[in-house]
Amino acid sequence: MTSATSDQVSRDPRLRAAYAEAAGIYRILPAGVARPSSVAELQALVSWARETGTSLTARGAGSGIPGSAVGAGVIVDLRDRMPRILEIDPASATAVTSGNITHAELNHAARGYQLRLPPDPSSSAWATLGGMVSTNAAGARSVRHGPVRPWVMGMEVVTGDAELGWLNRGETIRPLLRQDAISRSLPTAITRFHARAAPAIRAAVDLIAQRFPKVRKNTAGYALDRWLDSGDDLDLLIGAEGTLGLLTTIRWRLAPVAPAHTAVRVALRSLDDLEEAVRAVLQSDPSALELLDRTFLDLITLAGRGVERPDLPDGTEAVLLLEFERESLTAAQGAAADAVGAVRSLALDVLTALTTEQEHQLWALRHAASPILASLPGSYRSLQVIEDGCVPLAGLGAYIRAIREAAAARGVMVVIFGHAGDGNVHVNLIPDVGRPDWMAQVQGLYEEVNHAAIRLGGTVSGEHGDGRLRAGLLPSLYGQEIMALFQLVKTAFDPDGIFNPGVKLAGDRPALADLKLGPAAAPIPDDIADRLREIERTGGYARSRSELAST
Repeated sequence: MTSATSDQVSRDPRLRAAYAEAAGIYRILPAGVARPSSVAELQALVSWARETGTSLTARGAGSGIPGSAVGAGVIVDLRDRMPRILEIDPASATAVTSGNITHAELNHAARGYQLRLPPDPSSSAWATLGGMVSTNAAGARSVRHGPVRPWVMGMEVVTGDAELGWLNRGETIRPLLRQDAISRSLPTAITRFHARAAPAIRAAVDLIAQRFPKVRKNTAGYALDRWLDSGDDLDLLIGAEGTLGLLTTIRWRLAPVAPAHTAVRVALRSLDDLEEAVRAVLQSDPSALELLDRTFLDLITLAGRGVERPDLPDGTEAVLLLEFERESLTAAQGAAADAVGAVRSLALDVLTALTTEQEHQLWALRHAASPILASLPGSYRSLQVIEDGCVPLAGLGAYIRAIREAAAARGVMVVIFGHAGDGNVHVNLIPDVGRPDWMAQVQGLYEEVNHAAIRLGGTVSGEHGDGRLRAGLLPSLYGQEIMALFQLVKTAFDPDGIFNPGVKLAGDRPALADLKLGPAAAPIPDDIADRLREIERTGGYARSRSELAST
Protein backbone atom coordinates (compact mmCIF):
# COMPACT_ATOMS: atom_id res chain seq x y z
CA MET A 1 0.00 0.00 0.00
CA THR A 2 1.38 3.37 -0.99
CA SER A 3 1.74 6.23 1.45
CA ALA A 4 -1.01 8.11 -0.39
CA THR A 5 -3.34 5.15 0.14
CA SER A 6 -2.32 4.84 3.80
CA ASP A 7 -3.45 8.40 4.31
CA GLN A 8 -6.99 7.42 3.28
CA VAL A 9 -7.58 5.56 6.54
CA SER A 10 -8.19 7.81 9.52
CA ARG A 11 -7.77 6.41 13.02
CA ASP A 12 -9.13 9.55 14.65
CA PRO A 13 -11.20 8.37 17.65
CA ARG A 14 -13.95 10.97 17.17
CA LEU A 15 -14.36 10.15 13.49
CA ARG A 16 -14.46 6.43 14.29
CA ALA A 17 -17.14 7.12 16.91
CA ALA A 18 -19.20 9.10 14.41
CA TYR A 19 -19.25 6.08 12.07
CA ALA A 20 -19.95 3.55 14.84
CA GLU A 21 -23.71 3.74 14.31
CA ALA A 22 -26.15 3.71 11.43
CA ALA A 23 -29.92 3.34 11.51
CA GLY A 24 -31.00 0.29 13.46
CA ILE A 25 -29.79 -1.21 16.71
CA TYR A 26 -26.00 -1.46 16.43
CA ARG A 27 -22.95 0.42 17.69
CA ILE A 28 -19.67 -1.08 16.45
CA LEU A 29 -16.55 1.06 16.77
CA PRO A 30 -14.54 0.68 13.53
CA ALA A 31 -10.77 0.40 13.41
CA GLY A 32 -10.65 3.25 10.90
CA VAL A 33 -12.56 5.31 8.35
CA ALA A 34 -11.67 5.83 4.69
CA ARG A 35 -13.27 8.47 2.50
CA PRO A 36 -11.86 7.89 -1.00
CA SER A 37 -12.21 10.63 -3.61
CA SER A 38 -11.73 8.58 -6.79
CA VAL A 39 -12.17 5.10 -8.18
CA ALA A 40 -8.36 4.76 -8.30
CA GLU A 41 -8.18 5.47 -4.56
CA LEU A 42 -10.91 2.93 -4.00
CA GLN A 43 -9.00 0.27 -5.93
CA ALA A 44 -5.82 1.07 -3.99
CA LEU A 45 -7.75 0.73 -0.74
CA VAL A 46 -9.02 -2.72 -1.75
CA SER A 47 -5.48 -3.80 -2.70
CA TRP A 48 -4.22 -2.69 0.71
CA ALA A 49 -7.08 -4.48 2.47
CA ARG A 50 -6.18 -7.71 0.66
CA GLU A 51 -2.51 -7.38 1.61
CA THR A 52 -3.21 -6.61 5.26
CA GLY A 53 -6.31 -8.76 5.81
CA THR A 54 -8.37 -5.70 6.76
CA SER A 55 -12.13 -5.84 6.34
CA LEU A 56 -13.96 -3.08 4.45
CA THR A 57 -17.57 -2.05 5.06
CA ALA A 58 -19.09 0.17 2.36
CA ARG A 59 -21.40 2.92 3.52
CA GLY A 60 -23.66 5.48 1.89
CA ALA A 61 -25.99 7.53 4.08
CA GLY A 62 -26.00 4.93 6.86
CA SER A 63 -29.79 4.71 6.87
CA GLY A 64 -29.88 0.92 6.46
CA ILE A 65 -31.40 -0.85 9.44
CA PRO A 66 -29.98 -4.41 9.80
CA GLY A 67 -26.32 -3.53 10.36
CA SER A 68 -24.69 -3.77 6.94
CA ALA A 69 -23.27 -0.21 7.20
CA VAL A 70 -21.29 -0.75 10.43
CA GLY A 71 -18.33 -2.99 11.12
CA ALA A 72 -15.17 -3.51 13.15
CA GLY A 73 -12.74 -3.02 10.23
CA VAL A 74 -12.48 0.08 8.03
CA ILE A 75 -15.67 1.93 7.10
CA VAL A 76 -15.51 3.07 3.46
CA ASP A 77 -17.62 6.22 3.07
CA LEU A 78 -18.68 6.21 -0.58
CA ARG A 79 -20.85 9.30 -0.24
CA ASP A 80 -18.83 12.26 1.00
CA ARG A 81 -15.91 12.59 -1.42
CA MET A 82 -16.48 10.29 -4.39
CA PRO A 83 -17.24 12.08 -7.71
CA ARG A 84 -20.93 12.79 -8.29
CA ILE A 85 -22.52 11.75 -11.57
CA LEU A 86 -26.14 12.45 -12.52
CA GLU A 87 -26.97 12.25 -16.24
CA ILE A 88 -30.46 11.82 -17.71
CA ASP A 89 -31.06 10.65 -21.27
CA PRO A 90 -34.73 11.44 -21.95
CA ALA A 91 -34.66 9.89 -25.43
CA SER A 92 -33.92 6.42 -24.04
CA ALA A 93 -35.56 7.04 -20.65
CA THR A 94 -32.34 6.07 -18.87
CA ALA A 95 -29.96 7.65 -16.39
CA VAL A 96 -26.37 7.14 -15.28
CA THR A 97 -25.55 8.03 -11.69
CA SER A 98 -22.79 7.56 -9.21
CA GLY A 99 -23.66 5.53 -6.15
CA ASN A 100 -23.63 8.61 -3.89
CA ILE A 101 -26.58 10.34 -5.60
CA THR A 102 -29.77 10.07 -3.56
CA HIS A 103 -33.03 8.68 -4.84
CA ALA A 104 -34.65 12.08 -4.35
CA GLU A 105 -31.91 13.83 -6.37
CA LEU A 106 -32.36 11.44 -9.29
CA ASN A 107 -36.12 11.81 -9.30
CA HIS A 108 -35.90 15.60 -9.00
CA ALA A 109 -33.65 15.72 -12.08
CA ALA A 110 -35.73 13.16 -14.00
CA ARG A 111 -39.01 14.94 -13.27
CA GLY A 112 -37.96 17.74 -15.60
CA TYR A 113 -38.37 15.15 -18.38
CA GLN A 114 -41.53 13.66 -16.83
CA LEU A 115 -39.53 10.57 -15.80
CA ARG A 116 -38.83 8.85 -12.48
CA LEU A 117 -37.27 5.84 -10.76
CA PRO A 118 -40.46 4.27 -9.32
CA PRO A 119 -39.13 2.25 -6.32
CA ASP A 120 -39.40 4.80 -3.51
CA PRO A 121 -38.27 3.88 -0.01
CA SER A 122 -39.47 6.17 2.77
CA SER A 123 -35.83 7.24 3.15
CA SER A 124 -35.78 8.66 -0.41
CA ALA A 125 -34.52 12.07 0.74
CA TRP A 126 -31.19 10.65 1.92
CA ALA A 127 -30.98 7.04 0.67
CA THR A 128 -28.07 6.78 -1.77
CA LEU A 129 -28.65 4.87 -4.98
CA GLY A 130 -25.64 2.67 -4.27
CA GLY A 131 -27.20 1.69 -0.96
CA MET A 132 -30.53 1.02 -2.65
CA VAL A 133 -28.90 -1.32 -5.18
CA SER A 134 -26.97 -3.03 -2.39
CA THR A 135 -30.20 -3.91 -0.58
CA ASN A 136 -32.51 -4.25 -3.61
CA ALA A 137 -34.59 -1.56 -1.94
CA ALA A 138 -38.31 -1.30 -2.55
CA GLY A 139 -40.89 0.83 -0.72
CA ALA A 140 -44.57 1.64 -0.84
CA ARG A 141 -44.90 1.44 -4.63
CA SER A 142 -43.15 -1.89 -5.10
CA VAL A 143 -46.54 -3.60 -5.25
CA ARG A 144 -46.90 -2.26 -8.81
CA HIS A 145 -43.38 -1.32 -9.88
CA GLY A 146 -41.26 -3.91 -8.10
CA PRO A 147 -38.03 -3.32 -6.19
CA VAL A 148 -34.82 -1.79 -7.56
CA ARG A 149 -33.63 -4.94 -9.39
CA PRO A 150 -35.56 -4.64 -12.70
CA TRP A 151 -34.63 -0.96 -13.00
CA VAL A 152 -30.86 -1.57 -12.91
CA MET A 153 -29.44 -1.90 -16.43
CA GLY A 154 -25.76 -1.92 -15.55
CA MET A 155 -23.26 -1.18 -12.82
CA GLU A 156 -19.57 -0.52 -12.33
CA VAL A 157 -17.94 -2.31 -9.41
CA VAL A 158 -14.57 -2.74 -7.77
CA THR A 159 -14.21 -6.46 -7.10
CA GLY A 160 -12.32 -8.28 -4.38
CA ASP A 161 -9.35 -8.47 -6.75
CA ALA A 162 -9.26 -4.64 -6.84
CA GLU A 163 -10.34 -4.80 -10.50
CA LEU A 164 -12.84 -2.38 -12.02
CA GLY A 165 -15.48 -3.67 -14.39
CA TRP A 166 -18.96 -3.07 -15.80
CA LEU A 167 -21.74 -5.62 -15.58
CA ASN A 168 -24.56 -4.99 -18.05
CA ARG A 169 -27.94 -6.61 -18.20
CA GLY A 170 -28.22 -8.95 -21.15
CA GLU A 171 -24.45 -9.07 -21.76
CA THR A 172 -23.49 -11.81 -19.33
CA ILE A 173 -21.90 -15.19 -20.09
CA ARG A 174 -24.60 -17.65 -21.04
CA PRO A 175 -24.93 -21.11 -19.49
CA LEU A 176 -24.03 -23.07 -22.65
CA LEU A 177 -20.80 -21.16 -23.27
CA ARG A 178 -17.77 -23.42 -22.85
CA GLN A 179 -15.36 -22.45 -20.10
CA ASP A 180 -12.40 -22.05 -22.50
CA ALA A 181 -14.37 -19.49 -24.51
CA ILE A 182 -14.79 -17.07 -21.60
CA SER A 183 -13.23 -13.74 -22.50
CA ARG A 184 -10.04 -12.92 -20.66
CA SER A 185 -11.12 -9.28 -20.66
CA LEU A 186 -13.77 -10.00 -18.04
CA PRO A 187 -12.96 -9.20 -14.41
CA THR A 188 -11.24 -12.12 -12.72
CA ALA A 189 -14.14 -12.45 -10.29
CA ILE A 190 -16.61 -13.12 -13.13
CA THR A 191 -14.35 -15.70 -14.73
CA ARG A 192 -13.84 -17.38 -11.35
CA PHE A 193 -17.58 -17.35 -10.64
CA HIS A 194 -18.42 -19.08 -13.92
CA ALA A 195 -15.65 -21.62 -13.44
CA ARG A 196 -16.49 -22.60 -9.85
CA ALA A 197 -19.83 -21.38 -8.57
CA ALA A 198 -22.10 -21.19 -11.61
CA PRO A 199 -22.01 -24.93 -12.46
CA ALA A 200 -22.90 -25.83 -8.86
CA ILE A 201 -25.81 -23.36 -8.85
CA ARG A 202 -27.19 -24.71 -12.11
CA ALA A 203 -26.90 -28.26 -10.82
CA ALA A 204 -28.99 -27.25 -7.77
CA VAL A 205 -31.81 -25.65 -9.74
CA ASP A 206 -34.49 -27.96 -8.27
CA LEU A 207 -33.24 -27.44 -4.71
CA ILE A 208 -33.20 -23.67 -5.19
CA ALA A 209 -36.77 -23.75 -6.51
CA GLN A 210 -37.79 -25.77 -3.47
CA ARG A 211 -35.99 -23.81 -0.75
CA PHE A 212 -36.34 -20.18 -1.85
CA PRO A 213 -39.50 -18.72 -0.27
CA LYS A 214 -42.47 -18.05 -2.56
CA VAL A 215 -42.96 -14.43 -1.60
CA ARG A 216 -43.26 -11.17 -3.52
CA LYS A 217 -40.05 -9.74 -2.01
CA ASN A 218 -36.95 -11.47 -0.67
CA THR A 219 -33.49 -10.04 0.04
CA ALA A 220 -32.27 -12.93 2.21
CA GLY A 221 -28.97 -14.38 1.01
CA TYR A 222 -27.79 -14.08 -2.59
CA ALA A 223 -30.36 -14.03 -5.40
CA LEU A 224 -29.55 -17.42 -6.92
CA ASP A 225 -33.12 -17.78 -8.16
CA ARG A 226 -33.02 -14.45 -9.99
CA TRP A 227 -29.65 -15.27 -11.52
CA LEU A 228 -30.99 -18.59 -12.81
CA ASP A 229 -33.95 -16.75 -14.38
CA SER A 230 -31.99 -13.92 -15.99
CA GLY A 231 -28.47 -15.26 -16.50
CA ASP A 232 -27.26 -11.74 -15.61
CA ASP A 233 -24.37 -11.67 -13.15
CA LEU A 234 -25.35 -8.23 -11.92
CA ASP A 235 -28.41 -9.83 -10.32
CA LEU A 236 -26.06 -11.44 -7.78
CA LEU A 237 -24.59 -8.07 -6.78
CA ILE A 238 -28.00 -6.42 -6.47
CA GLY A 239 -29.01 -7.03 -2.86
CA ALA A 240 -25.55 -8.32 -1.87
CA GLU A 241 -25.08 -5.54 0.75
CA GLY A 242 -21.52 -4.74 -0.24
CA THR A 243 -20.25 -8.28 0.36
CA LEU A 244 -19.25 -9.01 -3.27
CA GLY A 245 -17.84 -5.67 -4.45
CA LEU A 246 -17.92 -1.89 -4.07
CA LEU A 247 -20.43 -0.19 -6.33
CA THR A 248 -19.37 3.06 -8.00
CA THR A 249 -21.74 3.81 -10.91
CA ILE A 250 -25.21 2.62 -12.01
CA ARG A 251 -27.14 2.78 -15.28
CA TRP A 252 -30.90 3.01 -14.71
CA ARG A 253 -34.08 2.43 -16.66
CA LEU A 254 -36.66 5.13 -15.89
CA ALA A 255 -40.45 5.26 -16.20
CA PRO A 256 -42.88 8.06 -17.08
CA VAL A 257 -44.34 10.06 -14.22
CA ALA A 258 -47.98 9.10 -13.65
CA PRO A 259 -50.20 12.04 -14.61
CA ALA A 260 -52.93 11.37 -12.04
CA HIS A 261 -53.51 9.51 -8.81
CA THR A 262 -55.98 9.14 -5.97
CA ALA A 263 -56.12 7.28 -2.65
CA VAL A 264 -58.46 5.19 -0.51
CA ARG A 265 -58.51 4.24 3.18
CA VAL A 266 -60.14 0.97 4.24
CA ALA A 267 -60.78 0.02 7.89
CA LEU A 268 -61.05 -3.73 8.55
CA ARG A 269 -62.82 -5.41 11.45
CA SER A 270 -60.66 -8.55 11.63
CA LEU A 271 -57.24 -9.85 10.68
CA ASP A 272 -59.11 -12.87 9.30
CA ASP A 273 -60.33 -10.59 6.50
CA LEU A 274 -56.90 -9.24 5.66
CA GLU A 275 -55.86 -11.72 2.98
CA GLU A 276 -59.23 -11.55 1.20
CA ALA A 277 -59.23 -7.75 1.32
CA VAL A 278 -55.68 -7.49 -0.04
CA ARG A 279 -56.38 -9.95 -2.85
CA ALA A 280 -59.58 -8.11 -3.73
CA VAL A 281 -57.98 -4.70 -4.09
CA LEU A 282 -54.93 -6.07 -5.92
CA GLN A 283 -57.28 -6.83 -8.82
CA SER A 284 -57.53 -3.07 -9.39
CA ASP A 285 -53.73 -2.75 -9.75
CA PRO A 286 -52.93 -0.22 -6.99
CA SER A 287 -49.59 1.59 -7.07
CA ALA A 288 -49.40 1.32 -3.27
CA LEU A 289 -51.15 -0.89 -0.74
CA GLU A 290 -50.01 -0.13 2.81
CA LEU A 291 -50.95 -1.70 6.13
CA LEU A 292 -51.42 0.01 9.48
CA ASP A 293 -52.12 -2.54 12.21
CA ARG A 294 -54.16 -1.80 15.34
CA THR A 295 -50.89 -1.50 17.25
CA PHE A 296 -50.05 1.50 15.07
CA LEU A 297 -53.38 3.12 15.93
CA ASP A 298 -52.84 2.34 19.63
CA LEU A 299 -49.51 4.19 19.47
CA ILE A 300 -51.23 7.29 18.12
CA THR A 301 -53.78 7.10 20.93
CA LEU A 302 -51.05 6.72 23.55
CA ALA A 303 -49.20 9.73 22.18
CA GLY A 304 -52.00 11.94 23.39
CA ARG A 305 -50.76 15.02 21.62
CA GLY A 306 -48.90 16.15 18.55
CA VAL A 307 -50.53 13.62 16.21
CA GLU A 308 -54.21 13.61 15.34
CA ARG A 309 -55.91 10.25 15.77
CA PRO A 310 -57.79 9.26 12.64
CA ASP A 311 -61.57 9.13 12.74
CA LEU A 312 -62.03 5.37 12.60
CA PRO A 313 -64.88 3.19 13.84
CA ASP A 314 -64.52 1.28 17.10
CA GLY A 315 -63.24 -2.24 16.58
CA THR A 316 -60.90 -1.38 13.72
CA GLU A 317 -58.19 -4.07 13.67
CA ALA A 318 -56.24 -2.87 10.65
CA VAL A 319 -56.23 -0.10 8.07
CA LEU A 320 -55.28 -0.38 4.40
CA LEU A 321 -54.10 2.70 2.51
CA LEU A 322 -54.39 2.41 -1.26
CA GLU A 323 -53.05 4.60 -4.07
CA PHE A 324 -53.99 4.37 -7.75
CA GLU A 325 -51.91 5.89 -10.55
CA ARG A 326 -53.42 6.31 -13.99
CA GLU A 327 -53.23 8.42 -17.16
CA SER A 328 -56.16 10.59 -16.06
CA LEU A 329 -57.91 11.47 -12.83
CA THR A 330 -61.09 9.86 -14.14
CA ALA A 331 -59.24 6.58 -14.69
CA ALA A 332 -57.58 6.76 -11.26
CA GLN A 333 -60.90 7.39 -9.55
CA GLY A 334 -62.48 4.59 -11.57
CA ALA A 335 -59.84 2.13 -10.37
CA ALA A 336 -60.37 3.31 -6.81
CA ALA A 337 -64.12 2.82 -7.16
CA ASP A 338 -63.57 -0.74 -8.41
CA ALA A 339 -61.37 -1.50 -5.40
CA VAL A 340 -63.92 -0.02 -2.99
CA GLY A 341 -66.65 -2.16 -4.53
CA ALA A 342 -64.52 -5.28 -4.17
CA VAL A 343 -63.68 -4.72 -0.50
CA ARG A 344 -66.76 -2.96 0.88
CA SER A 345 -68.34 -6.11 2.32
CA LEU A 346 -65.23 -6.67 4.46
CA ALA A 347 -64.82 -3.07 5.60
CA LEU A 348 -66.01 -1.26 8.68
CA ASP A 349 -65.36 2.02 6.91
CA VAL A 350 -64.09 3.28 3.53
CA LEU A 351 -62.82 6.79 2.80
CA THR A 352 -61.98 7.83 -0.74
CA ALA A 353 -59.74 10.85 -1.29
CA LEU A 354 -61.00 13.14 -4.00
CA THR A 355 -58.67 16.10 -3.46
CA THR A 356 -54.92 16.48 -3.06
CA GLU A 357 -55.42 17.76 0.49
CA GLN A 358 -57.57 14.77 1.43
CA GLU A 359 -54.97 12.42 -0.04
CA HIS A 360 -52.19 14.07 1.95
CA GLN A 361 -54.25 13.66 5.10
CA LEU A 362 -54.61 9.95 4.42
CA TRP A 363 -50.88 9.44 3.88
CA ALA A 364 -50.01 11.58 6.91
CA LEU A 365 -51.47 8.72 8.91
CA ARG A 366 -48.88 6.35 7.40
CA HIS A 367 -46.03 8.63 8.50
CA ALA A 368 -47.42 9.41 11.96
CA ALA A 369 -45.22 6.88 13.75
CA SER A 370 -41.98 8.76 13.15
CA PRO A 371 -42.64 11.82 15.35
CA ILE A 372 -44.06 9.60 18.08
CA LEU A 373 -41.25 7.07 18.08
CA ALA A 374 -38.76 9.94 18.06
CA SER A 375 -40.10 11.31 21.34
CA LEU A 376 -40.87 8.26 23.45
CA PRO A 377 -41.05 9.08 27.15
CA GLY A 378 -38.69 7.91 29.85
CA SER A 379 -36.82 4.67 29.31
CA TYR A 380 -38.85 3.45 26.32
CA ARG A 381 -36.79 2.99 23.15
CA SER A 382 -37.78 1.99 19.65
CA LEU A 383 -35.76 -0.98 18.35
CA GLN A 384 -35.88 -2.42 14.83
CA VAL A 385 -35.22 -6.07 15.65
CA ILE A 386 -37.93 -7.96 13.71
CA GLU A 387 -38.61 -5.30 11.11
CA ASP A 388 -38.61 -6.91 7.68
CA GLY A 389 -40.47 -10.23 7.54
CA CYS A 390 -42.30 -11.01 4.31
CA VAL A 391 -44.81 -13.86 4.04
CA PRO A 392 -47.17 -15.18 1.37
CA LEU A 393 -50.42 -13.23 1.38
CA ALA A 394 -52.25 -16.29 2.71
CA GLY A 395 -50.15 -16.06 5.90
CA LEU A 396 -50.23 -12.30 6.44
CA GLY A 397 -52.96 -12.26 9.08
CA ALA A 398 -51.42 -15.22 10.90
CA TYR A 399 -48.01 -13.54 10.90
CA ILE A 400 -49.33 -10.30 12.39
CA ARG A 401 -51.25 -12.26 14.99
CA ALA A 402 -48.07 -14.19 15.88
CA ILE A 403 -46.20 -10.90 16.38
CA ARG A 404 -48.95 -9.50 18.61
CA GLU A 405 -49.18 -12.63 20.74
CA ALA A 406 -45.43 -13.02 21.16
CA ALA A 407 -45.09 -9.37 22.19
CA ALA A 408 -48.03 -9.50 24.61
CA ALA A 409 -46.63 -12.62 26.28
CA ARG A 410 -43.41 -10.74 27.00
CA GLY A 411 -44.97 -7.42 27.96
CA VAL A 412 -43.30 -5.53 25.09
CA MET A 413 -45.17 -2.93 23.09
CA VAL A 414 -44.94 -3.28 19.30
CA VAL A 415 -45.90 -1.08 16.36
CA ILE A 416 -46.77 -2.97 13.17
CA PHE A 417 -47.09 -1.50 9.69
CA GLY A 418 -45.82 -2.30 6.23
CA HIS A 419 -46.54 -3.12 2.62
CA ALA A 420 -49.68 -5.24 2.67
CA GLY A 421 -49.71 -5.81 -1.09
CA ASP A 422 -46.34 -7.56 -0.80
CA GLY A 423 -46.96 -9.31 2.53
CA ASN A 424 -44.01 -7.31 3.92
CA VAL A 425 -44.35 -6.30 7.59
CA HIS A 426 -42.24 -3.79 9.51
CA VAL A 427 -42.20 -3.91 13.31
CA ASN A 428 -40.82 -1.52 15.89
CA LEU A 429 -40.33 -3.03 19.33
CA ILE A 430 -40.72 -0.53 22.16
CA PRO A 431 -39.24 -2.14 25.27
CA ASP A 432 -38.81 -0.37 28.55
CA VAL A 433 -35.02 -0.54 28.78
CA GLY A 434 -35.30 0.27 32.47
CA ARG A 435 -36.61 -3.25 33.08
CA PRO A 436 -33.83 -5.65 34.11
CA ASP A 437 -35.18 -8.37 31.80
CA TRP A 438 -35.75 -6.26 28.69
CA MET A 439 -32.89 -7.82 26.73
CA ALA A 440 -34.11 -11.36 27.39
CA GLN A 441 -37.62 -10.39 26.25
CA VAL A 442 -36.31 -8.82 23.03
CA GLN A 443 -34.15 -11.89 22.33
CA GLY A 444 -37.18 -14.14 22.77
CA LEU A 445 -39.25 -12.02 20.37
CA TYR A 446 -36.45 -12.06 17.82
CA GLU A 447 -36.31 -15.85 17.79
CA GLU A 448 -40.05 -16.55 17.95
CA VAL A 449 -41.21 -14.04 15.33
CA ASN A 450 -38.47 -14.74 12.79
CA HIS A 451 -39.14 -18.46 12.98
CA ALA A 452 -42.86 -17.76 12.60
CA ALA A 453 -42.10 -16.03 9.29
CA ILE A 454 -40.11 -19.07 8.13
CA ARG A 455 -42.81 -21.49 9.32
CA LEU A 456 -45.41 -19.59 7.29
CA GLY A 457 -43.34 -19.99 4.13
CA GLY A 458 -41.90 -16.51 4.26
CA THR A 459 -38.54 -14.79 4.50
CA VAL A 460 -36.93 -12.89 7.35
CA SER A 461 -35.61 -10.21 4.94
CA GLY A 462 -38.14 -8.66 2.60
CA GLU A 463 -36.56 -5.42 1.42
CA HIS A 464 -33.92 -4.23 3.91
CA GLY A 465 -31.33 -6.99 3.55
CA ASP A 466 -29.84 -9.35 6.11
CA GLY A 467 -27.06 -7.28 7.61
CA ARG A 468 -25.67 -8.60 10.88
CA LEU A 469 -29.18 -8.84 12.27
CA ARG A 470 -30.47 -11.74 10.17
CA ALA A 471 -27.42 -13.44 8.63
CA GLY A 472 -27.50 -16.09 11.34
CA LEU A 473 -31.09 -17.01 10.45
CA LEU A 474 -30.32 -17.96 6.85
CA PRO A 475 -29.36 -21.61 7.59
CA SER A 476 -32.83 -22.08 9.13
CA LEU A 477 -34.42 -20.46 6.10
CA TYR A 478 -32.44 -22.18 3.33
CA GLY A 479 -30.61 -25.21 4.75
CA GLN A 480 -26.91 -26.03 4.58
CA GLU A 481 -26.80 -26.97 0.87
CA ILE A 482 -27.99 -23.52 -0.20
CA MET A 483 -25.64 -21.91 2.32
CA ALA A 484 -22.75 -23.79 0.67
CA LEU A 485 -23.76 -22.22 -2.67
CA PHE A 486 -23.81 -18.78 -1.03
CA GLN A 487 -20.27 -19.42 0.18
CA LEU A 488 -19.18 -20.28 -3.38
CA VAL A 489 -20.61 -16.99 -4.64
CA LYS A 490 -18.90 -15.05 -1.87
CA THR A 491 -15.52 -16.72 -2.51
CA ALA A 492 -15.73 -16.13 -6.27
CA PHE A 493 -16.20 -12.37 -5.93
CA ASP A 494 -14.33 -11.80 -2.67
CA PRO A 495 -11.69 -14.54 -2.35
CA ASP A 496 -9.96 -12.92 0.65
CA GLY A 497 -13.19 -12.26 2.56
CA ILE A 498 -12.52 -8.54 3.02
CA PHE A 499 -15.96 -7.17 2.08
CA ASN A 500 -18.36 -6.79 5.01
CA PRO A 501 -17.69 -10.06 6.90
CA GLY A 502 -20.60 -11.09 9.11
CA VAL A 503 -23.16 -9.83 6.58
CA LYS A 504 -25.04 -12.42 4.49
CA LEU A 505 -22.77 -15.14 5.90
CA ALA A 506 -22.85 -14.89 9.68
CA GLY A 507 -19.73 -14.33 11.74
CA ASP A 508 -19.13 -15.38 15.33
CA ARG A 509 -21.00 -12.49 16.97
CA PRO A 510 -24.59 -13.08 18.20
CA ALA A 511 -27.22 -11.13 16.28
CA LEU A 512 -28.15 -8.98 19.27
CA ALA A 513 -24.61 -8.24 20.43
CA ASP A 514 -23.09 -4.79 19.87
CA LEU A 515 -26.27 -2.84 20.64
CA LYS A 516 -26.16 0.96 20.73
CA LEU A 517 -27.84 1.01 24.14
CA GLY A 518 -27.49 -0.84 27.42
CA PRO A 519 -24.53 -1.33 29.77
CA ALA A 520 -22.52 -3.28 27.16
CA ALA A 521 -22.69 -0.52 24.51
CA ALA A 522 -19.28 0.55 23.23
CA PRO A 523 -18.25 3.85 24.87
CA ILE A 524 -18.09 6.91 22.59
CA PRO A 525 -17.84 10.64 23.43
CA ASP A 526 -21.06 11.95 24.96
CA ASP A 527 -21.48 14.79 22.46
CA ILE A 528 -21.18 12.41 19.51
CA ALA A 529 -23.63 10.01 21.15
CA ASP A 530 -26.08 12.91 21.54
CA ARG A 531 -25.65 13.90 17.88
CA LEU A 532 -26.18 10.33 16.70
CA ARG A 533 -29.32 10.12 18.81
CA GLU A 534 -30.57 13.34 17.20
CA ILE A 535 -30.02 11.84 13.75
CA GLU A 536 -32.04 8.84 14.89
CA ARG A 537 -34.84 11.07 16.20
CA THR A 538 -35.08 13.32 13.17
CA GLY A 539 -34.07 11.04 10.31
CA GLY A 540 -31.06 13.28 9.70
CA TYR A 541 -29.06 10.74 7.73
CA ALA A 542 -28.09 13.31 5.11
CA ARG A 543 -25.69 14.79 7.66
CA SER A 544 -21.99 14.12 7.05
CA ARG A 545 -20.45 12.04 9.82
CA SER A 546 -17.17 13.93 9.50
CA GLU A 547 -19.07 17.12 10.28
CA LEU A 548 -20.71 15.36 13.21
CA ALA A 549 -17.29 14.39 14.57
CA SER A 550 -15.91 17.92 14.45
CA THR A 551 -15.76 19.90 17.65
